Amino acid sequence: MQTFSSDGVEIAYLDLAPTGEDRGEPIVLVHGFASNHAVNWVNTMWTKTLTHAGRRVIALDNRGHGASEKLYEPEAYGSLVMARDVLNLMDHLGLERADVMGYSMGARITAHLALAAPERVRAALLGGLGIHLVEGVGLPLGIADAMEAPSLDVLTDPMQRMFRAFAEQTKSDLRALAACIRGSRQTLTREEVASLRPPVLVSVGTKDDVAGSGPALAALIPAAQALDIEGRDHNLAVGDKTHKAGVLAFLEARP
Repeated sequence: MQTFSSDGVEIAYLDLAPTGEDRGEPIVLVHGFASNHAVNWVNTMWTKTLTHAGRRVIALDNRGHGASEKLYEPEAYGSLVMARDVLNLMDHLGLERADVMGYSMGARITAHLALAAPERVRAALLGGLGIHLVEGVGLPLGIADAMEAPSLDVLTDPMQRMFRAFAEQTKSDLRALAACIRGSRQTLTREEVASLRPPVLVSVGTKDDVAGSGPALAALIPAAQALDIEGRDHNLAVGDKTHKAGVLAFLEARP
């Protein structure tokens, strides 16, 4: 992995060349909460899928996650702040435009980026985030409490247990994650999502109880399509073959 400074914060990233002919269509991947580039994109074979499709793939570790710098104040994790990390990475690599794909929290970051800098986003792919981009603020604040609990054993709420166990599995900095949950809770208004200019794909598992309805969000965005990932929950939808096929078809068809 390589690193660069994003407004003074050290951000780690992976930059993979396409396999075979380069289509000249780079894609930036933005992972979800408590994950990292490897868990979200490498282990699920997304990087292999996209590079084999002729795309240069850039995947960063969001601030507070993976090999990137850990920060402990909630204000360091605003969605626009983290969107700026993505934009700064594109600047660092000399990318004028790129497709940007995010999952869960990464999709929230991607949506904020597409709204703030539409000229830089060729297409926005929002995975694991539906109408909760507008209605609700993502994961419950109790997830932050779960990160600060003395151990997994004292937690009884299923969602708290799921995210604490995942954070331990990914060897995350629990205090940084607590700050991240508290700081990255920004929504977009219906008017804002309706004004999104890049083509948008909203991909949500039909058993996802975290994201909210994908079709309901897509219906608010003029240039959006919805992709149902049948039978998959929030965790299993990420690397599902339907998800990959739908993304590749969307990228092939978008302007």
